[in-house]
Amino acid sequence: MMELYTEVVEYLRSYGLSPEDEMVDSALLQDVFSEETDWVSHSPLQTEPHLPSFPTPSNPDDLLQKRLVVLKGVLLSEEIYLMELETLLTPMKALKATAGTSQPVLSTEQVRTVFYQVPELRDLHKDFYTSLRSRLHPDRGLNQDLALQQGLRMEEDSVMQLFQMDPQLSVGDLFLKFVNQLAVYRGFIDNYENAVKIVQKRMQSDARFRTLAESMMSSKGSDNIKTKYTFEALLYKPLDRVMKTTLVLHDLLKHTPPNHPDSVSLQEALRLSSSFLSGVNERSHCKRAVMLSRGERRQLMRDGFVVDVCESGHSLRHLFLYTDLLLCVKLTNAGRQAQYRFCWYLPLVGLKLQWAAELQPSSECQMKISKTRAKMYQLKQALQQHMKGSKGSVSRAVDRLRRKLEECELWLLTHTPSFTLDLHSTSGKSHTIRLYSLYELEDWKEAIEKQSGKSNETVPPDLLSVTGSCIKLRMTQQPPIHCVQTNECARVCGRLYVMVHSACGLQHQSSTYVCVEVDGFEFYDRQKQTCLSTSCLTPQWDEELLFQVDGAQQLFLVFVSQSETDIQDDILGRAVLKLDSDNMLRKWKKITCSMGQVEVTISIKYLPHPLEAPSSIPLVQEPVFRVQIGQVAKQEGVLVPHIVRSCVEEVERRGLSEEGIYRISGASTDIQALKHAFNTNFREAVSKLRSVDVNAVSGTLKLYFRELPLPLIPSEQFQDLSDALDIADPYVRENNMLTLLQALPDVNRNSLLFLLHHLRRVGERQEQNKMSLSNLATVFGPSLLRPPVDRVDISQEVEVQVHVIYHYLQCQNLPEALLINPLDIEETET
Repeated sequence: MMELYTEVVEYLRSYGLSPEDEMVDSALLQDVFSEETDWVSHSPLQTEPHLPSFPTPSNPDDLLQKRLVVLKGVLLSEEIYLMELETLLTPMKALKATAGTSQPVLSTEQVRTVFYQVPELRDLHKDFYTSLRSRLHPDRGLNQDLALQQGLRMEEDSVMQLFQMDPQLSVGDLFLKFVNQLAVYRGFIDNYENAVKIVQKRMQSDARFRTLAESMMSSKGSDNIKTKYTFEALLYKPLDRVMKTTLVLHDLLKHTPPNHPDSVSLQEALRLSSSFLSGVNERSHCKRAVMLSRGERRQLMRDGFVVDVCESGHSLRHLFLYTDLLLCVKLTNAGRQAQYRFCWYLPLVGLKLQWAAELQPSSECQMKISKTRAKMYQLKQALQQHMKGSKGSVSRAVDRLRRKLEECELWLLTHTPSFTLDLHSTSGKSHTIRLYSLYELEDWKEAIEKQSGKSNETVPPDLLSVTGSCIKLRMTQQPPIHCVQTNECARVCGRLYVMVHSACGLQHQSSTYVCVEVDGFEFYDRQKQTCLSTSCLTPQWDEELLFQVDGAQQLFLVFVSQSETDIQDDILGRAVLKLDSDNMLRKWKKITCSMGQVEVTISIKYLPHPLEAPSSIPLVQEPVFRVQIGQVAKQEGVLVPHIVRSCVEEVERRGLSEEGIYRISGASTDIQALKHAFNTNFREAVSKLRSVDVNAVSGTLKLYFRELPLPLIPSEQFQDLSDALDIADPYVRENNMLTLLQALPDVNRNSLLFLLHHLRRVGERQEQNKMSLSNLATVFGPSLLRPPVDRVDISQEVEVQVHVIYHYLQCQNLPEALLINPLDIEETET
């Protein structure tokens, strides 16, 4: 009998139990065993429990006797673990109570994080312990079990009773039920690091919490002997416990004969437990990995929600990036437990990526987007009113409003135009995913490319196993929607102005633009971008972007270079800024954002104000053709309209060496399509510019100036310019003409200067494009300068039109154009 008790002690040792930090009275046990026990002390961070070294008996009776020892060890360890969980939960109620006071030890959110899933774990193990105890000792009460657990002396007949149980006793169903509920640990494991961070941080900053966390006492036995724990050590107990589940089942199955009623159910329980533990880190946190067939580790590197684009439409999916493959799955709810269903996978070896911005949706879809945004705004207003009246309690109406708000935001996430990432496998399979944010798309793109560069050919995955492991491995629990976030402090609500100034640090000349994104509710557009710069090393935009924001906390910048091959643009850098409402309140703040070798300078300003409800009718873009240039520039908040800048930059990107550029007209259908796009959808127009023949781009620019209601150079100056051309002295003539140019309205003057400098750059390539300054003046003169309608003598008007433009093109002191009004902006360092 002493040998059996020694084996029980050995089994407890396999769980890391010691007299210093567990609830086993060493002295009493030693007295019962009448021999010294060589205890092995395990620290709270030890993660490799030792399996008991039971030699497998050849005698079936001995095998069953060893099985009873294992079962008794499991029961004892469950009792100890339950008391540890109760000790961990002891201060929860008091901490919750202080969270509502003026001097809380932990906030309500911190209490929720620190004790996340612990009550559920306690209930799970309490149910398992009660069931196992009643199965092992149906005629014994809890007090007798606790007496053994607390190390109290027992009479020899009690010792005999302990092991005189039915050898064929069946407990496999209990273990199988328990293992099927291990998913409760998933939330605890995912939250563990956050909980520990809060505990460590509060221990450093709050003496009250430090006193509590360093000495958590647990009652032990009738003599009230105490066992001392630390908060952090107790938090580790569930991690340590769940990692030993597989070892326990392995040992129990090892001592269960193949013909025993428990054999099949224990094998299934071991399989499920092993699958679950493949995602648990063996040190102290979740190790997001599964085993490959060759013994390698398939580790999860990243996961998140994306929109899967297929023939049937757009669907929200969960994407998992492993060390060797990309897995797309669909989240389903089978009963109460969430599950994933396999959609598709692609090996990383040889995987090619290509991204692009999506075109605007159909007018019907735009109408639904606008109506959904308006509905979201109304739901949020109603939710805030209910929350004010509920006085802290959550009513059914509040829950219903939250669900509706979440449904609207999920719909917008799936259907709002975004960025696409095409995935092309060497096997010939291809898939397209959509991401709302270009910043997030580049995150995914970088992660996939980095991993595919390391990845080697692996065996095809067990899709059922990999898909089944997603629930326990996932790092992302919710889609990227704003309504599920509860922390409403330090959020920006109102108008956010972003002025994109310039960039430096480019290694090669290129045409670039900056994409600016904000977070927050999807009531208004959250992504805008600057115009394309001319090809240079130091691009300058000086372009103001206005955002209406609600609940914004961060600003994302993505610096993009337009591709020379028209395949895809190159993302050169990105940055994220935390929006500090105090530092940018009603005052411009200038910031230089470092993006590796590139630096982008911006200014931001915030004007808080109550937001107006978004219109349920899509905003119709104001036309730009046949509209006075000053009105267009005012609408866009610039000095040179976007259409002029976009067409000029596209010609300079791929048309400077095109023979007959501005002389040879492009296809009329292309020019009319571009005209319609600029009048209705600027983003679509910029996309079309890159795909049509460059002569259609130059033709569109000429058409714009030709159809201006009033010429760029006002007709009132026609006679003054004609007279200036007759001045014999070249210096006087030039000064006179520059004076007339400076007298033009701001928009007219800067647009003319911008165009003139462009035409001079075209003329510098006349050997290739056959367009001299004289040719260019002949093309643009009649469009830029027109005589007054009441002019009687028009015999020389064409000559004046051409010579005025030709003179300005030759002018040595031609000023540079301003793209936007200069601002008095406060400088600050990043």
